[in-house]
This record gives sequence, structure tokens and C-alpha cells, in this order.
Amino acid sequence: MDVETAVAAAFREEWGQVVATLIRVTGDWDLAEECAQEAFALALRTWPRDGVPKRPGAWLTTAARNRATDRLRRDAVGAAKLEEAGRVHVPENTAAPDDDSGVTDDRLRLIFTCCHPALATEAQVALALRTLAGLSTAEIARAFLVPEATMSQRLVRVKRKIRHARIPYRVPPAHLLPERTNAVLGVLYLTFNEGYSASAGPDLQRPDLAAEAVRLARVLAGLMPDEPEALGLLALLLLQHARRATRVGTGGELVPLEEQDRTRWDTEAITEGTQLLETALRRRRPGPYQVQAAIAACHATAARAADTDWPQIAGLYGELRKFVPSAVVELNRAIAVGMAEGPAAGLALLDELDLSGYHLLPATRADFLRRLGRREEAVRSYTAARELAPTDAERAYLTRRISETLSIRGDPVRREDEPRPEETP
Repeated sequence: MDVETAVAAAFREEWGQVVATLIRVTGDWDLAEECAQEAFALALRTWPRDGVPKRPGAWLTTAARNRATDRLRRDAVGAAKLEEAGRVHVPENTAAPDDDSGVTDDRLRLIFTCCHPALATEAQVALALRTLAGLSTAEIARAFLVPEATMSQRLVRVKRKIRHARIPYRVPPAHLLPERTNAVLGVLYLTFNEGYSASAGPDLQRPDLAAEAVRLARVLAGLMPDEPEALGLLALLLLQHARRATRVGTGGELVPLEEQDRTRWDTEAITEGTQLLETALRRRRPGPYQVQAAIAACHATAARAADTDWPQIAGLYGELRKFVPSAVVELNRAIAVGMAEGPAAGLALLDELDLSGYHLLPATRADFLRRLGRREEAVRSYTAARELAPTDAERAYLTRRISETLSIRGDPVRREDEPRPEETP
């Protein structure tokens, strides 16, 4: 393993723990993140010379702690914290400290810690994604469909509130965990989404991040076996993750659902997901993750794309919007209606939506227009979607769609303002 790969792996695996240690010691979120970043930068400079340490996490924690100690020493107001920082050590045994929370998984403990009820739920989730999953502000902003500057301001405000209100950085006792469960579910859901569909870069998926979200959802479901939404979330993630091997082609291009090789889907994950969903539904306490899992099950259990029960999916999206009244849910309902009742019906619903900057809206519009035979309009919408698409894989897929639409029935149709396929990246 080369050094850059080792540092990238350490970032995925250790970032949350390193930051959490420094937050616990200094009580300063910004300082913790800055010193953790400096530790990873130091690793890139020194590991090529000294070799990758046997315990990268311990090395990084020590380096970050030293940076924090130096910063506090230079800051007069940090004098009281300096003594405590000097006592920090990296334990050989990484088991969770004794408490009565019942949460023994380190990463899940950290998520529960971030999700303090004194903070707005959205702020809890954003903070956990930034601190523990290591997502950038831009990636979190995309998850919430807000500008990066807006999300940056929110993160600054929530850290300031934690500092001024002296909110403790610790896991609550077991009887108080339920008040944090919804936020924790949101963190796991959005972490998986970033792994399932990356917000930027060359690759469509980040499988390691998605797999970690699945693992944590499994731990949470084991911790709260009577919480139907925890079971529903795990079911949803399993059903979605089951298709990971077929969502990208050999050249890294996106493979749409209807073109995926269903014989390569993970049948064990699909079986487990559907069983978990059935268990959750028997609790008779429906919620958004159970509804989304039911939608995913409709796709995962259809032997062929033509067998997909689109009317049922459209109905489920109608139920989902009662729990999550968002434009993204309405977009997905429009897709389902378009598949169930025809593209004209779906297109009419799209016209009611306002999702500026979200590439899937013009991409969906383009697909409906293509199916209606309105090729020139379809190409314009595909082009608009391609300009907004966040990953190379999605841009390559949309380029292919433009080429196919222009050449339908062997009768190329081009306008001067449309890109030629051979000119696209």
C-alpha cells in the first residue's frame, strides 16, 4: 500500500476518533478539526520517509494532540486546558469507557454525542457529518440542498452555541438515548447517501463509506430492536447497497436501474432487508425510513425492470411526502407517476417543482421529453443536467444520453446551440 492510499484509509477510519479525542480535551471544535487536518498533512510528509506506522490512528492522535498542545501553549486563555491536554494518552484498549448508555461502538458513541437535543436537529446532523464522517462543508451542503456558504454559516453558529452554552461532549445515559435517535438515524442515512451517490469527484460511489453506514445502522438496530425506524433504516440501506456492484460500468460510467444486471445483485442483503422491513412494519409505527425501504423493496424484488410495480411505488411516495414534505420526494413521485401513467403525467408534475441547481430535475425532464419524442427539448434538458452533475460518472452517462437522443432512428437531429457528441469531454 502506498503512502497516499494509507493516509486516505486512515482518514476514513480514524478521522472521527482523532477529532473526538481533541474535542473532549480542548472543548473547541474548530481547534480539534484544524489540528486533525494538520496531523494528516504531517503524515503525508513524514510517512514516505519513516514508513506507515503500525497503529496509524494512535500516531495521528498523538500528532494532533501535540499540535493542540502547542496552540494552547501560545494562547493565554488555554492555560487551564493545557494541563488536561498534557494528560491525554492513546489507550491500548480502545473499548468504550464505562457508562450506562449501552453504546459500545466508538463511532456510534460519537454520533450520539454530537446529536445533543439542545441543538436543532439539522445542526446536529450537519455537525456529526462534518466531525465524524469527515465530509466537507460542500458535501454536507449538497446533502441538505443548500449553498455551501449557508452550510458554513450554520456550522459556525452551532459550534459557537456549543462553546457558549458549555454543552458537554459525552454520551447520555441509556434512558436519554431515544431523544437523540432521530438525529442519529439522519446522520447514518446521509452518510450512506454520500457513499451511494458521491457529491463530487470522478466516482459515482464511495463503497467504503456506504458500508460503514450499513455497519453502524446494524449496530443501532441491535441496540434498539424495538425501534421500527432503526430497523427500517437498516432495511433501506441493505436493499440499496445490494445493487452496488451493478451501478457502475467497466469504464466507471453510471448504469441506470433499468439496465443493471439483476443476477449480480446481492440476494442475501435483499432477503435480509425485506425481512427487516416486515419486522418493522409489524410494529405498526410507520415512519419515513420504513416507507423508503418499502420503495427500495419494490425495486429489489422485481425480477425484471418491466416487472417493477410503479403504481405501488407512486403510492408509497405519496405516503412518504406526509413524513418528508420536500421537493426531492415530489421529484421521485413524479418519476414513479411518469412510469406508471406515462411521461406526460410525470412531466406535468415536474413543472410544479422548484429545485434550482439539482441536476436530477432536468435529467428527469429530459427523459420524459425523450419518451414523448420531443428530442430537441430533451437534448437541451440533458445538457443542462450535465452541466450541474457532480461526478464524472454522471456526466458521462448524460453525454451518452445526448448522443443517443440526437441519433434516434438513425436520423441525427442537431441544432447549432447543441453540443456534438464528439466535442463532449
